[in-house]
Amino acid sequence: MDNKKLLGKRIKEIRKSKGLTQEQLSEMIDIETSSLSGIESGRFYPSLHVLEKIASVFDVELIEFFKFSSVNLPENLDKAIFDIIERQDKNNKRLIYKLLAAAFVTIS
Repeated sequence: MDNKKLLGKRIKEIRKSKGLTQEQLSEMIDIETSSLSGIESGRFYPSLHVLEKIASVFDVELIEFFKFSSVNLPENLDKAIFDIIERQDKNNKRLIYKLLAAAFVTIS
């Protein structure tokens, strides 16, 4: 299973555990229900901004969305990470920092 599908599946799992429908969650985070459906089905990734909104509604740290067992990693992981970060604007870089900071606090 690819990473988009794993992330979407994890969001759906948490949403259901909170007793929310897609319609309720999409209204709470101000996106179309069809967009949330696309995220949960793994058709596309959520933006960091949307992911942060979902985490806030669920009252979870961002790292919770990435706690799935199988991850397909690129061969040159360092380069892939730097390439992703390099393409982001300042706001997304702040969100990436928050995600990384939360992950290392949780892991340490």
